[in-house]
Amino acid sequence: MMPIHHALVLNLHQPLGNLPDLWEHNRWEAKEILFAMDRIPRKLWGFEDVARVHLSLSGTLLESLSDPVFQNRVYGTVDVGSLLWHFQNTSLFEILGTAYYHPVLPLIPEADRKEQLWRWLHIGRHLFWRERFPGFWPPEMGFSMELIPLLAELGYRYVLVDSEHVESVTPMDWPQLRYRPHIARYEGAEIVVVVRDRDLSNAQESGMEPEWFCQEVAERTRWCDFPPLVTTCTDGENGGWFRNVTQGSNFWDAFYLPMLMRARFDAEAPRPIFIGEYLDRYGAHGEVKVHSGAWNTGDHSGHGFTQWTGSTRQKDGLAAIEDLSKQIHDLRWRAGELGRGEAEIQYPLSQALSHLLQAETSCHFYWGEAWMERAEQLLKKAEAELETARESLGDE
Repeated sequence: MMPIHHALVLNLHQPLGNLPDLWEHNRWEAKEILFAMDRIPRKLWGFEDVARVHLSLSGTLLESLSDPVFQNRVYGTVDVGSLLWHFQNTSLFEILGTAYYHPVLPLIPEADRKEQLWRWLHIGRHLFWRERFPGFWPPEMGFSMELIPLLAELGYRYVLVDSEHVESVTPMDWPQLRYRPHIARYEGAEIVVVVRDRDLSNAQESGMEPEWFCQEVAERTRWCDFPPLVTTCTDGENGGWFRNVTQGSNFWDAFYLPMLMRARFDAEAPRPIFIGEYLDRYGAHGEVKVHSGAWNTGDHSGHGFTQWTGSTRQKDGLAAIEDLSKQIHDLRWRAGELGRGEAEIQYPLSQALSHLLQAETSCHFYWGEAWMERAEQLLKKAEAELETARESLGDE
C-alpha cells in the first residue's frame, strides 16, 4: 500500500490594526484570537518527529505581532514575541510567503501585486530570519494564471490552489489531479501547483474526528498508484473549532494530536509532511491550468470572486482602486524621469501608495458593503497625498 501524506496548511490573518482595536474594545475576542495562535506551537512541542504544519501569516498580522507597543500591552495574556520565535521552528513549521495587506490578487492592478508581495518578503525575511520561502499562499486562495511569472520571479517553488479550479492539460484521472502536485505554465514561466482538497478542508474548518478523516482519506486515495499528497487548507485562528479554549474540544486536542499519535504508531495512517519535502522525494507530474477563482466562502463557491465583487459598491471600489493605482504609478514614474527625489514629492507618493495597498485588503470587500467605507476612506487619504505630491512636482 502506498504511504498517504498529509499537508496541513493554516492561514493566519488580521486586518491592519484590528487586533489592537479588539484588545481595547472587545478584549475576549482578542484573547480568543491570540490564544488560538499561541496554541499552535505549544500543542506541537514534543511532536517534532511527526508534526508538520504550513503557516501563512499576513503582513498586517505580522506588523501587529512584532509591534513592541502591542507586545507590551498583551504581555501576561500571550507572550507574542516568543510566539514569533516559536514559529521559526523549522522542524514543525514551513512558513509560506503571501501578500502584505491580504488582497485578492487577481482583483487588484498588476502594478500593485509586486508591491504587495515585496512588502511581505521584507517583513517575512526580517522576522523569520531567512531569505527564501518555498511556497506561496495567495490570500483567499485567489489565483489566476497571470500570477505565475511574478511568483517565479520572486523565487517561489510552489503555490496553493483550490481543487475546484484545476483542469488537467496532461491526461490524468481524478485522484491524480487532486492528490499529486503538477506544473502550471504561463508566458514562459512555470510553477508547481499544489491542490487543496476542498471537501476535506471544509471538514477541517467545521470539525472532524480522526477516525473519519483516516477512513475518508483512505477511500479517496485507494486507486492511487503513487504516494498521494492530501492537502487541507483553512484559517487557523477563526471559528469556534480553532478558538475553543476548552481542553479536548478544539482542532488540536480533538483532531490533530490524535492524528500525530496514529502517524507515530500506525504505518497506514496519513503521515504529515512538508510540501517541499514531498516535492524533493516525488516531484511534480503532469501539466494543469488553473481557472481564475478563490476558495469557497460561507456564501459563495469562489468562482468569479463573487464574494468580493457582488455589489455595485464593491465593483465601484475596485474600479476606483484601478484608476488611483494608475495615477500613483504614473506620477512615480514621472518623478523618476525628472530626477525629482526630494522628500516633498517622494514622501506623499509613498504614503499614497501605502494607503492604496491597504485599501486593497480583501476584508474590506468580503463583508458585502459592511466594510467598504474603510476602503473608501483609505482611497480618499491616498488621493490627498497624491495631490500633495502633484503640487510639489508642479505637475498638472
